[in-house]
Amino acid sequence: MLEQPLSGPLAAPFLQDDRWRETHLGRLLGHAMRRFDERVLHLMAGNEGVPLALANLAARDQISAAHVHITRHLALDGSRLTDLAKAAGMSKQAMGDLVDQCAAWGLIRREIDPQDARARRVMFTPVGLAWLQAFKDAVAQAEAEFGEAVGKDVATVVALGLEAYAH
Repeated sequence: MLEQPLSGPLAAPFLQDDRWRETHLGRLLGHAMRRFDERVLHLMAGNEGVPLALANLAARDQISAAHVHITRHLALDGSRLTDLAKAAGMSKQAMGDLVDQCAAWGLIRREIDPQDARARRVMFTPVGLAWLQAFKDAVAQAEAEFGEAVGKDVATVVALGLEAYAH
């Protein structure tokens, strides 16, 4: 059964100003994260340390923020798929698809876990480590650009506030 929209004096205050839906903190954080990730990927596409094939994928928007989850969360000594998925807030199946794609691009490989021969660890390849360095450089550049855009004091307060809020 469809409900009738509110009408009369009860609905008027609610319907008069709904700008909060566009400007609440969660929405702004989401927009900011997407913008930041897009800038990082753009910078990575132009990084000389990134293999040409990967730079071309990034330049053509074939590499997305989802692929950056692996870059952000894969431990330098490797991670199990389940741990990687949990750290990225993704399902094991979705992370498995990303791992397969990144393995095909030569960024990562699967190896037998030395602690459990039945399990596999996802590891960076040398190409993946170059990608990780390009990611580090791009993040630093994007953070510097953010500081220039909003001012260093505001950027510092935002970073401290987000760090406190996230943990």
